[in-house]
Amino acid sequence: MTTKRTSVRIAAAVTAAALSGMTLTACGSSGGDGLLASIESGSVNLGTKFDQPGLGLRNPDNTMSGLDVDVATYVVNSIADDKGWEHPEIEWRETPSAQRETLIQNGEVDLIAATYSINAGRSETVNFGGPYLLTHQALLVRAADERISTLDDLAGGLILCSVSGSTPAQKVKDVLPGVQLQEYDTYSSCVEALNQGNVDAMTTDATILFGYSQQYEGDFRVVEMEKDGKPFTNEYYGIGLKKDDQEATDAVNAALERMYADGSFQRFLTDNLGQDSVVVEEGTPGDLSFLNS
Repeated sequence: MTTKRTSVRIAAAVTAAALSGMTLTACGSSGGDGLLASIESGSVNLGTKFDQPGLGLRNPDNTMSGLDVDVATYVVNSIADDKGWEHPEIEWRETPSAQRETLIQNGEVDLIAATYSINAGRSETVNFGGPYLLTHQALLVRAADERISTLDDLAGGLILCSVSGSTPAQKVKDVLPGVQLQEYDTYSSCVEALNQGNVDAMTTDATILFGYSQQYEGDFRVVEMEKDGKPFTNEYYGIGLKKDDQEATDAVNAALERMYADGSFQRFLTDNLGQDSVVVEEGTPGDLSFLNS
């Protein structure tokens, strides 16, 4: 698996081309019959985040941009090409983390690509295509703050931002009991607190942190986290689908393989997450063996 160097940049021209023909929706109507039936019908509902720059973001003009957006768009269009169908019209549904499984089970979306980490619990209720990338937990700190260059630097009583209910911050607390946690409701609130000097760092997936780093270009830097010489966590992003829809899952995985082979994934990474970090790697679609480790 080849490591990709990334930073964060949203390229408007590429995004506009990738998103042509898309519309946004608060609630869709094509998700009940499964992904393949929806693509064939010419209209799909795709779920993603609306508030994560570089990954899934609703722009002021109501277009969508980000890596997850580009990947999901590529997948449905590639499946259509493979089947000899027209590219479908895409309607986007905002899918907060706590609602993802429910929206898939209820047929309100055909698939979800929304920083959706594959784990054993989620795999019991939905199918996953992918993983289409591997990332790791990291820290976001102020660019001028030279105190923090490793995970252990947080041990001196520094304040770590935690989104309410966040497991990443608690994982840090478990290994560094001396760190102080400050909770906020959203990642954007954490970023603002960090920018104002009210906290010393925030933690979540590196992909998300690089998105915010670009939004405040030059103000922050991302610090990779290791424990015993290994990444602090492994986060495998997948595409959520209706449970036991193996035909659609296989079609998604085939589309992801084409995405790597034709260079589109690397282009999406560069357009959305740049070239300056070592925190994003290609996934191995169909290989979920990590769930057993």
